[in-house]
Amino acid sequence: MTAASPRWVQTPDEAPGGVLRFITCGSVDDGKSTLMGRLLYELEAIPDDQLAVLQADSRRWGTQGEALDFALLLDGLSAEREQGITIDVSYRYFATTRRKFIVADTPGHEQYTRNMVTAASTAQLAVLLVDARQGLQTQTRRHSHVLRLVGLRQVLLLINKMDLVGWDEAVARRIEAEYRDFASRIGLAAPQVIPVSALHGDNLLRRSSRMAWHRGPTLIEALEDRRLDDGPARGSAALRLPVQWVCRPSADFRGYAGLIVAGSVKPGDAICVQPSGQQARVQRLVSPEGDRDHAGVDESVMLTLDRELDVSRGDLICAAEAPAALAERFECSLVWMAEEALLPGRSYLLKLGTRTVNAQVTELRHRLDVQSGQALAADSLGLNEIGLCGLALDRALPFDPYAENRDTGGFILIDRLSLATMAAGMLHRALSPARDLHPQRLSVDRAARQRLMKHGSALVWLTGLSGAGKSTIANLLEQRLHAQGCHTYLLDGDHVRRGLCKDLGFSSADRVENIRRLAEVGRLMADAGLIVLVAAISPFRAERRLARELLEDGRFLEIHVDVPLAVAEARDPKGLYRKARRGELPNFTGIDSPYEAPEQPELRIDSSLQSAEEAAQAIHELLQGRDIV
Repeated sequence: MTAASPRWVQTPDEAPGGVLRFITCGSVDDGKSTLMGRLLYELEAIPDDQLAVLQADSRRWGTQGEALDFALLLDGLSAEREQGITIDVSYRYFATTRRKFIVADTPGHEQYTRNMVTAASTAQLAVLLVDARQGLQTQTRRHSHVLRLVGLRQVLLLINKMDLVGWDEAVARRIEAEYRDFASRIGLAAPQVIPVSALHGDNLLRRSSRMAWHRGPTLIEALEDRRLDDGPARGSAALRLPVQWVCRPSADFRGYAGLIVAGSVKPGDAICVQPSGQQARVQRLVSPEGDRDHAGVDESVMLTLDRELDVSRGDLICAAEAPAALAERFECSLVWMAEEALLPGRSYLLKLGTRTVNAQVTELRHRLDVQSGQALAADSLGLNEIGLCGLALDRALPFDPYAENRDTGGFILIDRLSLATMAAGMLHRALSPARDLHPQRLSVDRAARQRLMKHGSALVWLTGLSGAGKSTIANLLEQRLHAQGCHTYLLDGDHVRRGLCKDLGFSSADRVENIRRLAEVGRLMADAGLIVLVAAISPFRAERRLARELLEDGRFLEIHVDVPLAVAEARDPKGLYRKARRGELPNFTGIDSPYEAPEQPELRIDSSLQSAEEAAQAIHELLQGRDIV
């Protein structure tokens, strides 16, 4: 191997074409890793030590006999080598005399679509592969929809494995026509198309004599000639700087550090801090090299201002003349990345830039059929499914539509308990700007109502399996409180389902909505000064946590009415367990739907050991200890 080939240089000082970030994507076994491995080999961009490792790995793991298995160059995980598929995203840097490149080789397997989404969100070009023998696959279409969602405007379609179809032009033309029609229907620009054989290197660096009918460029020519396109011109847009860190080493210095994701800034510029709306002027731009007179997109910098403002991590520094919009409700697209399905109404964490807030998917407007491109009615999203949703936050969030800025319009949803990433999302528009909401200031508040009733208010939430005794205990407790002169109301799960929630079934999504309604009604009643008792299975921790967060500290009391499943089944006062065991009641808690026991309830009652009267007495004593009664 020579130190540098005519086409490849290791460290060009300034490649005239700039840096092109692109991904390889497509269905499993379409040859993405082989393509990039062969391209790097042809460019002589594989250092000698890595080439030696590739030769050894090819003998051990390879599928090409004595020849090099180029896919192994990028498939670095042992599981990838054992299974012969790409799992993680593999990033590689290489360069020619004309341009620098950063490529992300993404997995084609449906299970790892989330990895492809992550890589695509920062790319400028997608190299989409199709196996000439198989044509367009479901994952080809899914990846194409993802490319459109994340704003990738440029697609290079490679029809691979032409050697396995006898270099037949008709095959390539048929696939090209089919994909162009599909791309047009979903809103992708017409792709540039190149027939290749990644394994043999045809049309990668040199034109293939076996496909003389192809008049277009080779892969490397197409990459070198590609015009950089990040979508909207981020450099000429208004300033956006999410605050990552507030630096306060002494009383004489306060700096706000972050990465500029749009626009530029210089000393003297007027800025606005969202969501507070405070304004000031930039005093200094501080960097590790010293003060600077200007900073632009993708540069990390620390600002000092001409006056002290209340600025925290998560705030967004904007150009004063064009601040980011504020909203609490949005229309957005979601790519669901988790095995656990999306449940509209469940509370998640939303992370956008450096800010994290509470969020709920309020409605699922439709799910996308990746085969036909049609919008289908749905009440949930499963792994790798794409949908258009309504989103509600617990506070106003500064944002730009994703089509204008990926950094201030793209977000992830996070499970509140496990902190696992559940979805990637793109904000399209605000549904109700926060500035249009003006809650009426009320003269009579909860404290005034409690003084009138001469006791405190609370939401007492009894949760447990069917047959645990929740309703019986709640009824006895209400009798005690009523006799004491307390104003109460009992929201029993079965009673509520006859009216407020009669439109809901027992799927996971319906259970979430059922508890959300119970929690909201309970909050209003508690605000009215009542002691509200809720007796409901409420099987999911996330929804009970949501109910807790609706009330101030100390006013939500979670009571776990615990009982072994065998005891609950033996009681079976409604005959429900017997029906569930016969398969007549699907999604029955404890049988084929899970119950998530409270981790730190205010009180745990074992109803197999305590009588209902003893349990009611224990809850009453808890209310007395909290000065509620």
